[in-house]
Amino acid sequence: MNKNSNTYIITYASVMVVIVAAVLSFAALSLKGVQQENARVEKMGDILRSIGEGGEADRVPDKAAYINEMYRKYIVDSYAVNVEGDKIEGVDAFALLSDLKMQYEKPASERQLPVFVSRNDAGKTSYVIPVWGTGLWGPVWGYVALAEDWDTVEGVVFDHKGETPGLGAEIATAAFQAQFKGKKILRDGKVVAIALQKGGAPDDDPYAVDAVSGGTLTSVGVENMLKNCLSDYDAFIRKQLGDRTQQQVLTSNSENNE
Repeated sequence: MNKNSNTYIITYASVMVVIVAAVLSFAALSLKGVQQENARVEKMGDILRSIGEGGEADRVPDKAAYINEMYRKYIVDSYAVNVEGDKIEGVDAFALLSDLKMQYEKPASERQLPVFVSRNDAGKTSYVIPVWGTGLWGPVWGYVALAEDWDTVEGVVFDHKGETPGLGAEIATAAFQAQFKGKKILRDGKVVAIALQKGGAPDDDPYAVDAVSGGTLTSVGVENMLKNCLSDYDAFIRKQLGDRTQQQVLTSNSENNE
């Protein structure tokens, strides 16, 4: 065959395209399991960091094994709820994290909302709620850990896909996230979430933190994310508080009768 002919050139190029496509497809399939495992470990690590655990992950020889062990130790339960405040049976809460965006694109009545229950070494319980929203250049997401009162923030973790380094990307820093510890999300028993205040929030304001300097639109995105996502848990939180109050009354009455 004449190597300078159009037929040879087209045939050669076609064969090369097929070979390259096959190699890339094989590589993608081979790496898919690894990528999924890395994503799973990253999510578990973020949940742990929101409750103040798993901090040694980057300093141990086998990070994945360490995070898996810590997750099994401190996350004692998980489930999904709906916006009516009822638990949904048969739903894998962790699996919902793979596409939380999809849940928030559904009508509110169809959303399945994950909750993760943690218990620390002192027996203290916290509840971790995933959040998802939109920043300036793309999605932002995170986890909010609430104390046993369902009101006080124990810790948060935020991340992003493409916010501006040195500006909006600051939401992923420890310094920014530390502001949220001890803040409140409930007022008069209803979720109001937390505001990101431009110019700085007063130290004694339990419902506000400092916005990101120079990252106004990212700050707005995080504020909206917290408000929109946490509000979906409003009915569930009120039910938990109501059930707890009722249980406390029953316990008190029982003790008085004795």
